[in-house]
Amino acid sequence: MVIYAETAQPIARELLRIEAIKLNILKPFTWSSGWKSPIYCDNRLALSYPHVRTMVKEGLVNAIRHNFPAVQAIAGVATAGIPQGALVADALDIPFVYVRPKPKDHGMENLIEGKITKNQKVVVLEDLVSTGGSSLKATEALRDAGFDVIGMAAVFTYGFDVAEAQFKKANVPLVCLSDYQHLVDYALSTNTITDEQLTQLKAWRYDPASWAV
Repeated sequence: MVIYAETAQPIARELLRIEAIKLNILKPFTWSSGWKSPIYCDNRLALSYPHVRTMVKEGLVNAIRHNFPAVQAIAGVATAGIPQGALVADALDIPFVYVRPKPKDHGMENLIEGKITKNQKVVVLEDLVSTGGSSLKATEALRDAGFDVIGMAAVFTYGFDVAEAQFKKANVPLVCLSDYQHLVDYALSTNTITDEQLTQLKAWRYDPASWAV
């Protein structure tokens, strides 16, 4: 897993500023997995702020050009990876497709929307990587369809060990614009969180499945 150094702190700062990332130790959020978490990330909010939207787009474009120069197409993971994926593909002037979580139940029953070109080198685009399960499910679908998945780019990652292990096992290089560590470092430096709250955040990061206030 690579954290793109040029964007790590600026992206963390902007996501906090627009409240795309929220921190709440006393009233933790509940994830779809059932985990209780003091942090919640919804990078789709960045789309509503032109400056942040452009910052994210340009960061992803530069990260992809630097880490995956052979890219021939971008594949967004539905739904949050679709809008930024389309913007990035447009900036790179290459094709765009997106991957559904499951095939449509009508029409062509597509799992992948867009033109499938066998052996085309694809970079998958995600807004957020947590455990990596849904992201890697998309890469598997793309490979099954005949694409050559050469990597994934994401806006933000929690940096869980389980995700890093899964990406390594799947042979999918991952590059992210920012991550949990840069986020908490910035939050602490700006007094957004206290030392006591930092201790709680570290405890959650160490064992998110069983963390409690």
